[in-house]
Amino acid sequence: MLHRRTVLAGCALAVTALATVATPAMAEPNNSPASSAVKPPPAMVDAMQRDLGLTPAQIDARLANEAKAMSTDAKVRAAIGDAYAGSWVSGTTAESFIVATSDASKAGAVLAAGAQPKIVGRNLAALESAEAALDRAASGAPASTSVWYVDVLSNSVVVLSSNTAEAEAFVAASGVDKSAVRVEQSNEQPQTYYDVRGGDAYYINSSARCSIGFSVRKGSTNGFVSAGHCGRAGNTTTGYNRVAQGTFQGSSFPGNDYSWVAVNSNWTPRGWVNNYSGGNVAVKGSTAATVGSSICRSGSTTGWHCGTVQQLNASVRYSQGTVSGLTRTNVCAEPGDSGGSFISGSQAQGMTSGGSGNCSSGGTTYFQPVNEALSAYGLTLVTG
Repeated sequence: MLHRRTVLAGCALAVTALATVATPAMAEPNNSPASSAVKPPPAMVDAMQRDLGLTPAQIDARLANEAKAMSTDAKVRAAIGDAYAGSWVSGTTAESFIVATSDASKAGAVLAAGAQPKIVGRNLAALESAEAALDRAASGAPASTSVWYVDVLSNSVVVLSSNTAEAEAFVAASGVDKSAVRVEQSNEQPQTYYDVRGGDAYYINSSARCSIGFSVRKGSTNGFVSAGHCGRAGNTTTGYNRVAQGTFQGSSFPGNDYSWVAVNSNWTPRGWVNNYSGGNVAVKGSTAATVGSSICRSGSTTGWHCGTVQQLNASVRYSQGTVSGLTRTNVCAEPGDSGGSFISGSQAQGMTSGGSGNCSSGGTTYFQPVNEALSAYGLTLVTG
């Protein structure tokens, strides 16, 4: 059920000398160790241990200190007003909380609130004004210069660029106070990321529309499986948002009706299927369901519909030729749903091939079992 009418899909993308007044900060009363009131979920603890190299006790203390810093920051901002120049925590467990101020006379108020003051040359409003000037000039930024931000630790606006001369020219042309800006050499080139999700739309050669089956991997290559009649090897795809997505690596139709597309680095495969109700259904495996089992389908034309498995190993003669080994269901589908996910519980079943009827009056739909496609191309199903 390939759809060849143009369908628009929207996507929100949404990009001086320092003087220090030293004092202990973030100390708990009676020197007792900090402890978070609410225990973090185990998954967060595991990730923080892995990525930050912290022990569970350090994680507990860090989260408590960070929570205290958030509360203290609001008090300090109210106390010192326009002199506020930003704040940050430091130390393994965020035991130090520093507040920058452009007015040395406000240091006492910072101390009284329980933070460590740092005297700087510019307040936060001045830094944000400098960043805003660069934002207004963004259309004239060279390709080498893709990031700028307020850096409260250095009391400046930092511009990252792979070509510092071009960046400096951009800064000069923006009209910003150059003394407030630091240009740093960097090869950073941020890009937006999108999810590969079962049931979402994709477009073939910028015209025909089909639906994603399931996210897969082949070695270090990410991609998804779909219907074979949706495209041929070498055909290019764009995502639901019309952003460049990938290229068909293999396709079999008729005889079979499966294909797989390798996606570029902008797209991240997810072990999910879109249920078109604002949520996702997690994919946990691909054990085949038996006849009579409940089964649901996700597709970009008609969304989420359910029914039961009627028969296995059906042969269907399409106008292009016969496809064998399909599964017959009483789930409805319409053009554009082709390639979309069939799932039973949490188990991936297959990709929409074709059928008869529609989702107004009901119909019969056939799907290509996913395990055959995984085996044919040496793919691994991405699970959630």
